[in-house]
Amino acid sequence: MGLLDSVIGALGQGGGGSSGGAADLLGAVAGMLQHNAPGGGLAGLVAAFEQGGLGDVIGSWVGHGQNLPVSAAQLQSVLGGDTVARIAEQLGLSHADTAGQLSQLLPQVIDKLTPTGQLPTAGVTGSLGNLSDLLGSP
Repeated sequence: MGLLDSVIGALGQGGGGSSGGAADLLGAVAGMLQHNAPGGGLAGLVAAFEQGGLGDVIGSWVGHGQNLPVSAAQLQSVLGGDTVARIAEQLGLSHADTAGQLSQLLPQVIDKLTPTGQLPTAGVTGSLGNLSDLLGSP
């Protein structure tokens, strides 16, 4: 991942030590959202939400206005158990804890990556600067 790793690393260091878990989770989410990630990155995630009947939910994250919530169960249904399990293993968390944390973080990440209310055409790498405030970095 190269550039993505260095940006996520910088985000984690900027949080004063207490954000290591958040930085790791954010790194896992950012890796999942890369254009070349399995499932098609951010556009693939939007398609998966739409196919899972949650297009209005992810649409609220991309668009302007308040983000609709997503439950851990809904997120697991859309992402698939394998994806959640892989992230859980990567972070050393339980499957349920990972799904719960993702359900809180993913709406914020998608919202920050789409400040214009549209999906970025060049993938998410160019938009990662918008994620620093999720961890309290300047």
